[in-house]
Amino acid sequence: MFDLIVVGGGVLGTFHAYQALKMGLKVALVEKDRLPQGATVRNFGQVVPSGMNAKWQSYGRESLDIYKALHKLFDLTVRNQGTVYLASDIEEMQLIEELHGLNNSRNYSSQLLGKQACLDKYQGLRSDYVMGGLFFPEEITIEPRIMVHRLLAYLIEKMGLTLYPSTTVVACENTGECVKTETSCGQHLKSSKVIVCSGSEFKTLYPAIFAGSNMEISKLQMMQTKPQVKSYQLPGSILTGESIRRYEAFQECSSYASIKKKEANDTHEKKWGIHILFKQAMDGSVILGDSHEYADAGNSDVLGFDLDMEIDQYMLKKAKEIINLPTYEIAHRWYGTYAQCKSGDLFEKTIEENIHIFTGIGGKGMTGSPALAKENILKLINL
Repeated sequence: MFDLIVVGGGVLGTFHAYQALKMGLKVALVEKDRLPQGATVRNFGQVVPSGMNAKWQSYGRESLDIYKALHKLFDLTVRNQGTVYLASDIEEMQLIEELHGLNNSRNYSSQLLGKQACLDKYQGLRSDYVMGGLFFPEEITIEPRIMVHRLLAYLIEKMGLTLYPSTTVVACENTGECVKTETSCGQHLKSSKVIVCSGSEFKTLYPAIFAGSNMEISKLQMMQTKPQVKSYQLPGSILTGESIRRYEAFQECSSYASIKKKEANDTHEKKWGIHILFKQAMDGSVILGDSHEYADAGNSDVLGFDLDMEIDQYMLKKAKEIINLPTYEIAHRWYGTYAQCKSGDLFEKTIEENIHIFTGIGGKGMTGSPALAKENILKLINL
């Protein structure tokens, strides 16, 4: 008998398990794959509270502390190299200056950088692109394909987590005395509570609720270069002009609405939801992207399973206009998908009192999950 069963071993589910274990609960985590394969491992590994609105920035800032505290215990691949937003024109400069002021009022450290300071700090940055930047020194990068696996291993070895890998949940039933969770392997697990943090299991377990959940799926294309020469260093998270024109944080700036009204609607950036990001991985390669194509959750197959090479080629072209990397030879290409709510921050629903669904966190998962999970667990055990 467990106090809590968490369904889904991505970053959201794993941090729910971690926070529950910290509070002394007996926890099992059920993951449909041998190891997590979804959005948690198919992203840049950028933890960027700076890009979020006031509410989610608060979660993100607390999450930074959680990541850093865990990294002191074992190597979680955390690198505290900061985040920069590079402005390419006067409008983007205005937005980063306004965001700098907003963050000063929230006591969140940021530094305005002039053109030369940006060129000095970021090797290969093109002088014909950048006008200035806004730097957030507290922010971190992680290696997404490593981080969650190391966290799970730590929870198993040091905190007593019971993990059921390669196991699909097919039913949850509240009997009044406990919640019975049935798996495709024929197991019947008992617990006081169940939290479902996986969109695929949500769809399997509660198809009618899923169909009416007002969620959509975003498909993102990314790519990774071959390792750069050893002398080349690109520190932290690099976000560029289209990120400034897209991210929630900038929507809180006073000039944002008027600037957006001036933008053309027939661009590739709008058509494919492109904004160019860079992050150097620990092996020296550079991850870049990304794009965003959307479909209703119930009709997500229209997004297809192919990589659109026209999108990739356009992103490469735009990336080369921003930073001259020693090599743009691509070693890997992939896409990821995540679910998000069309209205609201994420999908939350309680079923039969002790079965709780938390999913549809969208692109906020890596940055916001640690603190959101802490808040949810505190609520669920009435602390």
